[in-house]
Amino acid sequence: MLRWTATALTLVAISAGTPAIAAPDLSLSAEVSSDLRRRGLSWSAGRVAAEVAVGATLPAGLRVDASAATLRGSARHGGAEAAIDGSIGYRLDAGALRIDVAAIGHGFAGATRRMDYVELGAGAGTILGPVALDLFVRYAPEQAAIGGDNLYIGASAAAAVIGTPFTLSAAVGHSSGTADDPLRAARLRPGGSYADWRIGIDHVSGPLSIGLAYVGTDVSRGAPSPFADYAHAGDRIVARIGLSL
Repeated sequence: MLRWTATALTLVAISAGTPAIAAPDLSLSAEVSSDLRRRGLSWSAGRVAAEVAVGATLPAGLRVDASAATLRGSARHGGAEAAIDGSIGYRLDAGALRIDVAAIGHGFAGATRRMDYVELGAGAGTILGPVALDLFVRYAPEQAAIGGDNLYIGASAAAAVIGTPFTLSAAVGHSSGTADDPLRAARLRPGGSYADWRIGIDHVSGPLSIGLAYVGTDVSRGAPSPFADYAHAGDRIVARIGLSL
């Protein structure tokens, strides 16, 4: 497994078991979805996927997260059966404003070739009554696994419907970057730079949530690439059920 993944998991264990550092705020979640979509693109070849995630936040603002998701032999990720993500970051609460920075690693178990890559992220968010607003940017420096570099800029909003167990959400984003290797670059940007969007509704009851979302992109079919997976880069209705602790 990747070195950054082991490091992230080790940090979680150390944080949880070291009395000298204030006890961390731990989180655990699991989810099953009809299609694992990230930035509008399917990571599970349009098939049902499961994902588990664990995170720890220290009072000093340090945040460590790790997750694993099934990919079902995704062509986008070289036939990988699972994605293992790990991140370490810092969160600053400045009044009503929340600021985050992080380093994120993506590993791909079972891939037929080297597909792992890393990216840096930053974001800012706030909560206004029942509404949460976020702006974020992710940048993956030039790497052979993604055929160049990749920049993603996005915004999201979520609003609890007062007096009901429902939450409405929406998000938009745009992916761009250089393409030193067009075949590999099509992995994260099939057809070139593109925009994505998401509109969803979730029913939340205690730790259990059930959701439905419309996910879309303006991806147009470009040059053939074994990583583009154009068939699973368009609009889709995605259903999910999740449990958070």
